[in-house]
This record gives sequence, C-alpha cells and structure tokens, in this order.
Amino acid sequence: MTKVPPQNPSTPIGASDARLDSAAFHRNCEPIWSVLSPWLHNKPGNVLEVGSGTGQHVVEFARRSPHLLWWPSDLHPRNLESIEAWRQLAHVQNIEAARRIDLSAPDWGLSDDDSATLSDLTAIFCANVLHISPWQTTEGLMQGAAQRLHPGGRLFIYGPFKQDGQHTAPSNEAFDASLRARDPQWGVRDINDIRDEAHKYNLVLANIAPMPANNMILIFESAQDDSV
Repeated sequence: MTKVPPQNPSTPIGASDARLDSAAFHRNCEPIWSVLSPWLHNKPGNVLEVGSGTGQHVVEFARRSPHLLWWPSDLHPRNLESIEAWRQLAHVQNIEAARRIDLSAPDWGLSDDDSATLSDLTAIFCANVLHISPWQTTEGLMQGAAQRLHPGGRLFIYGPFKQDGQHTAPSNEAFDASLRARDPQWGVRDINDIRDEAHKYNLVLANIAPMPANNMILIFESAQDDSV
C-alpha cells in the first residue's frame, strides 16, 4: 500500500530531515480539497487517511478543518517517518500520530485499541493506492471501510481509473502498462469493479468527481446497518 507512485516520486527534503516531498501533492492538494471540504465542513468526528505517503495531504487538510480529528496511516516505514516529521513540524493539534495499516490484513493489522478507536469514522480518504497494490488491497479497503464508517459516512478514493473497461486518456493507458510491467498485480482499476466490490459491503457509489491530469475521486457512502 505504497503512496509513492512511479510517475510522482517523493524526494527527501534534506539529509537530516525525515520529511519527503511529493510533487503530486503540490499539484492535486487544492483540487482534492475542493471536493472534500464542502462535505466535511460541518461534520464532526474522526477522518482516517489510508496510504498517507509523505504526510503532506493530511497535515494540510487537518489545518483547514480544526473541527475534525485526522488519523494518518501507511504501510511503509519510510513513509511513516515522513508523516511524523511533517506532523511535528506543522504543530497542528488535530492530527494523531501515524498508524501502520495494511489494508489486506485482517482488521487492517491494527492493535485492539486502535481498532476500537477507529470504529466510528466520519470519512476515509485514500489517494493513489489502489493502482499500485494488489486487488486484495481494494477488497480489504471496502470491507474495512464498511465496518468503520458510521451510517452516512463517506469513503473518498482519488486516482486514475478506467470507465467501462476503457482508459480515459492515452497517458493513463501508458501508465497502466508501466505499472503492470513492474508488477502484474498492479494496474489502473475499473470503476465498475471497484463499485461492485463496494456494493458487497453496502457502500454505494454516490458521485464521481473529475480531477486534473485524468484523475477522479470516487465517493462512496456507507448505507450499512448494524449487521455489517
């Protein structure tokens, strides 16, 4: 569940600084926030970012929404170091320390305490994860999100996607080929496949927001009942 896609490498800021700087963050932060903020602006509670990568998104989003408590997470130790470094530098009070989350693991590999804490989420944000991970990651994301979002909560997934089996741009098709050459389990996912997986857990595709550079945000809403 890495957040350092090949076309958007993150680079160290300095030899003695654990922070990583993502070029993608500087391009997509404002467009992403323009989709998240109208829905989040009057919502209380906890927001989990899965696959926080460098940590830049979660710091900026927390700064803009002091009424919410943000929980960053990642699978990779180097990213977890960067998230913590950005968090400490920002001095933003509504960001928790990053948790290690493996979306493909049972209960996401969380400790009992963290699992209990993250059991009633307002929203989950996931950017640039699904295309650089095996399909099991998508399955785990949907299953875990359904268990953790409160009814009406939302899952926001940012990245490149196919529509009805077709790439939306030649650049996405080339990117997909490069991903699959690196790892056959990777690749740009089709919206229909993601939607069908989400529906297994009563997550409904509520909207698709177009983003710059042939990306999108898929917005799922939890329609779960207590039996999920």
